[in-house]
Amino acid sequence: MEMTMLLAVDCGNTQTTVGLINTDGSVVRQWRMATDTSDTRDALHARLHTYFSMLDLDLHQITAAAISSVVPLLSIEWHDLMRDLLGEEPLMINSSLPCTPPIALQNPAELGADRLANAMGAKDRYGSPVIVVDFGTATNIDVVDAQGRFAGGAIMPGLMLSAQALFTRAAKLSSVSLIAPPHALGNSTETAVQSGLIIGTAAMVEGLVTRIKAELAEKTSEAANAPVIATGGCAQTIAESTTLFDAVDSDLTLHGIYCIWRALQA
Repeated sequence: MEMTMLLAVDCGNTQTTVGLINTDGSVVRQWRMATDTSDTRDALHARLHTYFSMLDLDLHQITAAAISSVVPLLSIEWHDLMRDLLGEEPLMINSSLPCTPPIALQNPAELGADRLANAMGAKDRYGSPVIVVDFGTATNIDVVDAQGRFAGGAIMPGLMLSAQALFTRAAKLSSVSLIAPPHALGNSTETAVQSGLIIGTAAMVEGLVTRIKAELAEKTSEAANAPVIATGGCAQTIAESTTLFDAVDSDLTLHGIYCIWRALQA
């Protein structure tokens, strides 16, 4: 294929999302797989080959790769796999890249690649200021301020992690479907648990975003109108229990990876 096809990899603690992206930023296809720290580059190669073959695609159509990973062991495996496939170094997303937003943190080096990609993708699609809520293993709230800087955020246990802890530690509570209940006041154990997990997560995020916006508004009035964007595997479920979000953007992290890669091509 003549055009550049970017393979964007978002390797999280629980799930890894892989996207095949055109030069114009359109996602041709994306796949989700469980993150397994025992995976080798050979295992990842076989999995990729299977995904591509199902759609009559060829791994040789990949002409560039960019990787965002918060799992150090798999960062190495993905890096080596893509280097072998491409014959050149893939882009590894990190806070030292010159194309990323200015990072207004005490220690910029500690900023996770996924949070950086979310900030870059949100700034590109929605402008700044903007607030991103990523519902993954952890629930991350990331803020790009009116000056376009990564201003910080909040990190809390994610929905699935909270549910797992609850069902493991509470002897009389069994697993329930993680769907939004119709009311906050549960009239059964099942709906009470769903309320606590789903509506509780929504309420927690609402409260934190409200406080964050108030703090930002002390510096600039624009913060009050900052759009709030939800992404991550549980975003749609939580969005059913709140009016907080201006958009649910399922491929925001992949788009951010693409934006960082694109900026380095200029």
